[in-house]
Amino acid sequence: MRTSDDNAAAALTGQTEQHLSSSADAELLGVRVHCDVVMPLHQLRDEAGKAGFDLQMLSGFRSFEQQLSIWNRKALGQRAVLDSNAVPLDIEKLSEKELVFAILRWSALPGASRHHWGTDLDVYDANARPEGYEIELIPEEVNAGGMFGPLHEWLDGRIADGAAFGFFRPYDQDRQGVAPERWHLSHAPTAAGYEQQLTSELLRETIQQADVELEAALLQNLDEIYERFVTNVNRPFA
Repeated sequence: MRTSDDNAAAALTGQTEQHLSSSADAELLGVRVHCDVVMPLHQLRDEAGKAGFDLQMLSGFRSFEQQLSIWNRKALGQRAVLDSNAVPLDIEKLSEKELVFAILRWSALPGASRHHWGTDLDVYDANARPEGYEIELIPEEVNAGGMFGPLHEWLDGRIADGAAFGFFRPYDQDRQGVAPERWHLSHAPTAAGYEQQLTSELLRETIQQADVELEAALLQNLDEIYERFVTNVNRPFA
């Protein structure tokens, strides 16, 4: 029988959907999100619409299994591993530790993704997306001059004015951990509780119980990974 502690751990690590919005909300939004994020997300989208943007989500909730698949495919060379400039690396030239840290620049450790909580989103402007274009989530798309640059300039203003309904950018600048992700928004009031509960001990247990590539290197460097890639984020409302 699952206890309340088990339920909390499962929500933190993406192994339950009990904290998520209804299927009806998901149909309207296009993604699953935390139930407490539904209303502020609708409010943000409405304001974006008034400003001429069609704010859509490329991803919301991501399960542990989905994050594990991303991680393992990158570790096995089945999916590109990028350097800090979003240029593919030759992973054959990297040690296991170097490969772990290279993957972590752009992809979260399974069990440590903020997307597990349903509080975090990857967003774009559907009005600016060329027909047939496959979004890559790279800096060129979202920086000044990029197709989604105007949306993010508008979001900058809303966030700075405290008028983004609690949303902010956890990866707003390079802190030598996760690379800056201008497309990534997080709902601060909801995410804060998860941030406080996610521990390195829980991550260690989660990794040990799963079939994770590069497990030995992960466990050996987990304390540094936790400090550099998990807790090393922007906290504007702290």
